[in-house]
Amino acid sequence: MTEFDKALSVVETPIPGLLIVELPVHGDSRGWFKENWQRAKMVAAGLPDFGPVQNNISFNDAVGTTRGIHAEPWDKWVSVATGQIFGAWVDLRAGDTFGAVFTAEIDPSRAIFVPRGVGNSYQTLADDTAYTYLVNDHWSADAEYSFLNLADETVAIDWPIPLSDVEISEKDKAHPRLADVIPVGPRKILVLGSSGQLGSALRAALGDQAHIEYATRENLDLGADDLTAARRWRDYDTIINAAAYTAVDTAETPSGRAAAWAANVAGVSALARVAAENGITLVHVSSDYVFDGTKAGAYAETDPVCPLGVYGQTKAAGDAVVAAVPKHYIVRTSWVIGEGRNFVRTMAALAERGVDPKVVGDQFGRLTFTEDIVRAICHLLDVDAPFGVYNVTGGGEVRSWAEIARSVYQLRGHDPSRVHDVSTEEYFADANLPVAPRPRNSVLDLTKVTSIGFSPSDAEESLAAYLAVAESAS
Repeated sequence: MTEFDKALSVVETPIPGLLIVELPVHGDSRGWFKENWQRAKMVAAGLPDFGPVQNNISFNDAVGTTRGIHAEPWDKWVSVATGQIFGAWVDLRAGDTFGAVFTAEIDPSRAIFVPRGVGNSYQTLADDTAYTYLVNDHWSADAEYSFLNLADETVAIDWPIPLSDVEISEKDKAHPRLADVIPVGPRKILVLGSSGQLGSALRAALGDQAHIEYATRENLDLGADDLTAARRWRDYDTIINAAAYTAVDTAETPSGRAAAWAANVAGVSALARVAAENGITLVHVSSDYVFDGTKAGAYAETDPVCPLGVYGQTKAAGDAVVAAVPKHYIVRTSWVIGEGRNFVRTMAALAERGVDPKVVGDQFGRLTFTEDIVRAICHLLDVDAPFGVYNVTGGGEVRSWAEIARSVYQLRGHDPSRVHDVSTEEYFADANLPVAPRPRNSVLDLTKVTSIGFSPSDAEESLAAYLAVAESAS
């Protein structure tokens, strides 16, 4: 018997993410009415904003019709329009709760949210039961499914009507026992730009787990016409975009300008479209070059962008595109140091060769080591931080490039006074190629990222550790 006029409420179950929902049903002598899915109210009550794209109805003529146990690679919102069911759900996801069972009766005044990878099954308790469900992906023969036998002795579902007395398809009877079920893995993480210095650091930190994929421009072209069909994108939870055109000076040339806009704007736009259409979290790495460097203090995430050169313009445009993706993190950083050729390695090499370099002394910021960026990205994802822009750099004192160079010399056992300050104009006075304008102030305010529990490493301490590792490897 349908219960009328309940208050909308969401109740957790022992299976993580599986949520029972009590629904308000309003009835009179004419019948009843309910809002079966009302996004604003239900998200406010605690349900995921899961983005349904398809509505299916399964009509069951007789009591005892039994279907399942099916785990699909999408989320489901299950309810009944008429009749009543006994539902049984089994967690078939890899993890500590694999094999956990939850059962409940569902009538028009109760629904259940079934997360991806949780096996779904039911038995009708009334004739003419209309079982309805919303899903956030279209059915696909290419999707990966998992199944469990309705009679599995391990989960031991206490069916109201014995399975020997009910209508079950031969296909459902043939599903494997729990010991033979392949657990459903997590949704995938895709790292773009995996051959670059940040991409290499991400690979080192994330490893080669089955659900993590790495791609370079050679095996995933963001400019391809068929990008939307290049992957089954609904299987992906997160894309980390560590790819970018970063040749800031070459970007000032005609060919470089075209390449920078193609990679940093057109490619990012295509990626943003994929993320938005498929409910993917897009993590995008930005740059201090989106600012002109004239601010007296540190730049906050809310400061308006004002790029000086082509590279900065393309990064600012890419950021604007990513900001339109519903689930996004823009990680804005500066003065990045990782594996491969970089400023720190160059200064260390000059010190060893006995060179007394002239280094820019009127640009200020903090070094950011790729390991810190990786830690910040992982932290944002792990704590489900509010979406938006986050500044991420090393912590500690603000330094000029010349001061950092002197630290490198000193840490390598050389006289830091061998490093001589010059202005930006003096440094580039003899350049034969176009030179991109640099922001003089690249200091980013770290208040927002620290407020969500992230602790940036002291840049000077990171520099010492980086040089120690580099020296031991040489």
